[in-house]
Amino acid sequence: MSSAKSPPVSPLAPESLPDFPAIRGVALATAQAGIRYAGRTDVLYVALAEGTQAAGVFTRSKCPSAPVDWCREALASPDARALVVNSGNANAFTGAKGREAVALTARIAAAAAGCPESAIFIASTGVIGEPLDARKFEGVLADCAARAAGGPEAWSAAAQAIMTTDTFPKLATRTAEIAGVPVRINGIAKGAGMIAPDMATMLSFVFTDAALSQGVLQALLSAGTGRSFNCVTVDGDTSTSDTLMLFATGAAANPAVADPADPRLAGFQAALDDLLIELAQLVAKDGEGARKFVTVAVEGAESDASAHRIALSIANSPLVKTAVAGEDANWGRVVMAVGKAGEPADRDRLAIWFGDVRVAVAGARDPDYSEDAASAVMREPHVTVRVDLGLGQGRARVWTCDLTKGYIEINGDYRS
Repeated sequence: MSSAKSPPVSPLAPESLPDFPAIRGVALATAQAGIRYAGRTDVLYVALAEGTQAAGVFTRSKCPSAPVDWCREALASPDARALVVNSGNANAFTGAKGREAVALTARIAAAAAGCPESAIFIASTGVIGEPLDARKFEGVLADCAARAAGGPEAWSAAAQAIMTTDTFPKLATRTAEIAGVPVRINGIAKGAGMIAPDMATMLSFVFTDAALSQGVLQALLSAGTGRSFNCVTVDGDTSTSDTLMLFATGAAANPAVADPADPRLAGFQAALDDLLIELAQLVAKDGEGARKFVTVAVEGAESDASAHRIALSIANSPLVKTAVAGEDANWGRVVMAVGKAGEPADRDRLAIWFGDVRVAVAGARDPDYSEDAASAVMREPHVTVRVDLGLGQGRARVWTCDLTKGYIEINGDYRS
């Protein structure tokens, strides 16, 4: 069994964790099951009140993990009663053994929760291709169910238990109102590598005490995902296990709202979006080996979709990302990334900024270009690359990080 590795905490990590309120109908517990690492928690159990509704978005990978398949089917259940997450083993590309491990996990969790197996949701993260011994959950999940709690310490422990190469736990919380009734939203996420936007991008679990139907919940989550997790990339690689789920316990007892476009849900949607964006940005800030957080903003494209694809071309470019790592204001690499995106672009209309410094305009270097000013921008921990194509009204923004030697070292040793 591997011992837990403790890479240096990302310099982009938050200085402190938020104060987490309890979410009525949600209780959490963590445990050490010895899935892969010794001496660290690797299991999260979340107990959910009867009647809890669930929504989810999952990887579009054609090689999804067994837990992803299970969760997709479980969404047809009338309610959600428990969530089990393990780190250290993704239970992906494990064939029949993987499906059997998920089924056994569900049986153990259902016995602990006192509910049908169909009301259990499961997620796994870690090494791909190694069978998961679900027998390790025997006794562990029952113990978790007996001591599950909802205080601030439980939320912090939950975020830590699902980490793999992450260097810090990722948590966010918001409040909102639905028809004048206060509701709370808490979320956790994990992700540092194998991160690229494709429906969902890592593991993330969000909980609210709002009373919302499954259909409304799904619509709100899907919309929020497009503005958050589908706008983050670390290395351009989409995981087999990407899972983002939203659970609503209904304990707030707000008036029923049947239409996701109902104006009474505007505040909740805004708060949910804001929380998802914060979690997505935390993932980029913890990118493996990252030292800089990068925002890529594209405007003036022919459409928003075109702008998004161009922004991703820039954000995923190893040459752009290494230039940021080297604090090199090499705008030629941005020109390259725009040109290779396969989207409408006109060289002679293109303008590029690093921060507030325009470095290129009208197909050439800005006549007032200052190397000192541009280099000063690149020395900051947060760098914004802005591109105006001058073609239309389309715009998009994505978040990424720089590419350093640390990324190679982490992934070169990942299975060791």
